Amino acid sequence: MSETSRHPRRSRRTVARHGELSSPHPFGTILKIFGVVIAVALVSGLGVAAYAAYDLAASFADGGVELEGQGAVPPDIGAIEGGVDLLLVGTDECEPEYASIFGDRCKGPDAEGQLNDVNMLVHIADNPRRVTVVSFPRDLMIPLPSCTREDGSVSPETSKSQINEAWSRGGLSCAAKTISDLSGENIPFAAKVSFGNVINITEAIGGVDVCIGNGGIRDPHTAIDWPAGPRTISGVEALQFLRTRHGLENGSDLARISNQQQYMSSLARKLVSEEVLSDPAALYRLATTAVDNITPSQSLANASTLVQIAMAVRGVPFEDINFVQYPVVDDPADPNRVVPHYELADKLWAALAANEPIELTNDQNNTGGVVTVDPQPTEQPVETAPDPSATGTPAPTETAVPLDDIPGQSAADQTCSAGNLRADG
Repeated sequence: MSETSRHPRRSRRTVARHGELSSPHPFGTILKIFGVVIAVALVSGLGVAAYAAYDLAASFADGGVELEGQGAVPPDIGAIEGGVDLLLVGTDECEPEYASIFGDRCKGPDAEGQLNDVNMLVHIADNPRRVTVVSFPRDLMIPLPSCTREDGSVSPETSKSQINEAWSRGGLSCAAKTISDLSGENIPFAAKVSFGNVINITEAIGGVDVCIGNGGIRDPHTAIDWPAGPRTISGVEALQFLRTRHGLENGSDLARISNQQQYMSSLARKLVSEEVLSDPAALYRLATTAVDNITPSQSLANASTLVQIAMAVRGVPFEDINFVQYPVVDDPADPNRVVPHYELADKLWAALAANEPIELTNDQNNTGGVVTVDPQPTEQPVETAPDPSATGTPAPTETAVPLDDIPGQSAADQTCSAGNLRADG
């Protein structure tokens, strides 16, 4: 049986590492958009702001989506125990105020449809805590499960379909069920953010710093024509950056994932900076914006759960926060699509299940989406005097699992977009 045809059901749990830059108090990247931000206000005792943030989080319950067939969630406040899996879905719905940005996508009979074009499984390990964010390419061809829609109707399972069709077959619940079947992970938490919501969220944090390499980016499909160098992107520019693929070196969806990982790594560093973390007004503004712009599953729609997740990830250093692309190979039936590389995926899931540190040794310059910053910034080690009471027995160390052929980067890595200046985009 070939690697592209077998589709085993697995049962997994856990997370990862790699990086050059250590950090004393970083929080989990994308989780920070909603859970951790609210938790910071709560656990830091910010008076009225904390109470209001709790009230905002509680209001999440309105419109919460029930996830089909997923396990129960812990009831008590405090750091969540064990491993945790959370799915973040980005949809490309044609919101009227932003429809013009999407061009042909929001014209004609397909303008009302929604696709889960961004699918990120956030995996939080326990003892030690590590965070891995696995991005699944939108062009990935896999079997889709049968899903129950909100109106009670049932969509049939398929033997091979594009992963971003899951939303149209059953919304957030179907997207979570699809990723659960593919990964073997139980996914009790999920949330949806439309691309338009990204605009509001990035504005609330004052933008994210990215780097444009290869001489610049030109992409008429997303209206980008930016020179090389550092750039702070916010609002519409952030959405353009996250959507571009024609503006990248090889123009593929896989290159876009690498470029999005650059953004997420920078977002992680921004959210734990003094500019945000030490500013109650900024935290509250972000909490308010997040609640207004995210659709959660019912399991995630309460303040206690948000705080549980936040407390679990708040001490994870940057080098233990990793963004990886789900491993794929070209689809033999269609060169414009990809299918799972199960052998590499098994290696990734096994490392996460055992909570082994991972080392992302794949050359980022080969992704076509980013180029590395040379040299990578590092923190100088702090020298300490020997402890006379020490026994001389060294502390046990972990050997990282090298993932040579799986693209990704840690939140400690800093990369630049592999820009493309072709006139035709």
